[in-house]
Amino acid sequence: MNGLLITPEASVTELVPANGRDFTLEELQRSVGGCIEILDLTPKTIMIVNEDGKGRLYPNMMATVIAKGCRAIFPRDYIAGNAVMCPSCMVK
Repeated sequence: MNGLLITPEASVTELVPANGRDFTLEELQRSVGGCIEILDLTPKTIMIVNEDGKGRLYPNMMATVIAKGCRAIFPRDYIAGNAVMCPSCMVK
């Protein structure tokens, strides 16, 4: 499985690491547009988001619904900007 890039416009596209195995920090920062924060969705799946996105990036409702469904964020919290969802083994 590869990663999925989820945008605030509800677009979902496959995201493949440059080396075909795991993402570099730079790839993840580029994908979310800044410093990253990692949310644990399940024991084997994570979501990478922009840690400073709130207040400057558009809300990402699709990523928010996924994160809330997995109880990865508080009920009144939300994800802003692009989000990357992938198996945890793809981030070292």
